[in-house]
Amino acid sequence: MKGQTAVITGSSRGIGRTAAEELAKKGVQIVIVDINGGNAEKVAEEIKSQYGVETLGIKADISNSEDVKRLFEEAVKKFSKIEILVNNAGITRDNLLIRMKDEEWDAVLNINLKGAFLCSREAIKIMSKNKYGRIINIASVVAFIGNPGQVNYSASKAGLVALTKTLAKEYASRGITVNAVAPGFIQTAMTEQLPEKVKEEMLRMIPLSRFGTTQDVANAITFLALPESGYITGQVIHVNGGMYM
Repeated sequence: MKGQTAVITGSSRGIGRTAAEELAKKGVQIVIVDINGGNAEKVAEEIKSQYGVETLGIKADISNSEDVKRLFEEAVKKFSKIEILVNNAGITRDNLLIRMKDEEWDAVLNINLKGAFLCSREAIKIMSKNKYGRIINIASVVAFIGNPGQVNYSASKAGLVALTKTLAKEYASRGITVNAVAPGFIQTAMTEQLPEKVKEEMLRMIPLSRFGTTQDVANAITFLALPESGYITGQVIHVNGGMYM
């Protein structure tokens, strides 16, 4: 994988950052994308310093098509081609359906689903020319089991699964694989905000009796990004400790 380039959205922290580090260990050049440009540049420099690979930090709102076009233009200008895209950026705006505001629904769908659509559209243009690519979408266990108070988040992640399968069929002939990783309860800044009672209830649902780590998810992302995973496409890898089977 040495010399390949990966664009990872929402990668200044959490799952995205750990995935960036794992790919960097294999010699992959990394494009850190975040809505906070300062964070993106800082993490890019840290990864470059620690792993000795070329990096680029870019500020972008992935729900904005012009921002996404600029993001990929800048990435190609520096690295000439892109082999790996990880659609990781995601937000939550939790509420029960009856109380959910239009803007809470729109914000989550725009980042989690539309963002992946826009980034995939730009990446596939580049990958198609080289007849090679790996697109990995970060879905969620709630796409399969639902979760009260997360109708917007669950719908966005279920949409990602359908997006994954459709793109896999559309671009298999171009040598591009498209897969998803569906994490369960992973210890991140996002999940740390949940009440302790919710965390205890979640833990009881996990046969392995522990919450997942960002490393657990990054390992699956790295596997799907490998050239050796080239006969796997349109699939969902569940990383949830047995929470959903």
